[in-house]
Amino acid sequence: MSTVAGDSDSLTPHDLRHPGLTGMSREQLSDLTHTLIPRLDEHRERVRQAARGGPRRVARGTGRKPTLAPADQILVTILYLRKHSRQELLGRLFNTTAMTISHAVKDVRPLLEAHDFTVTASTARFRTPDDITTFLDSDACKIEPASSCGPVRDQSN
Repeated sequence: MSTVAGDSDSLTPHDLRHPGLTGMSREQLSDLTHTLIPRLDEHRERVRQAARGGPRRVARGTGRKPTLAPADQILVTILYLRKHSRQELLGRLFNTTAMTISHAVKDVRPLLEAHDFTVTASTARFRTPDDITTFLDSDACKIEPASSCGPVRDQSN
């Protein structure tokens, strides 16, 4: 994924991996991704073999390429499980369809559960890419990147 589609071209894949969005540090996300990618490939191969009714007839790497890279499938699943937004917005952000997002979540969620990885829901909700940009630009996200960021409220009266 080179750039994020939609109204806000300022969002990048790096932005979507922000700790305020994923609920974990970039290093934790990277470790999780490296752990799950081989298992995601194994899962996909098992599902396809069951659908074919037997082993492959053509070499690996042939055929249609997936719309989302495995790392993006894991990221989109985490963002979806954090309940930030609907699949339609995630589809816009990743330049794909809500159906592709649904398939990614369906494939990745069991792997997260198998590794006893729980995704905590966030209180932040987004309807547009611009909402995410505003959220990431808030001072709260810059001060405490590992916490759940939100709008800064003035507590002094």
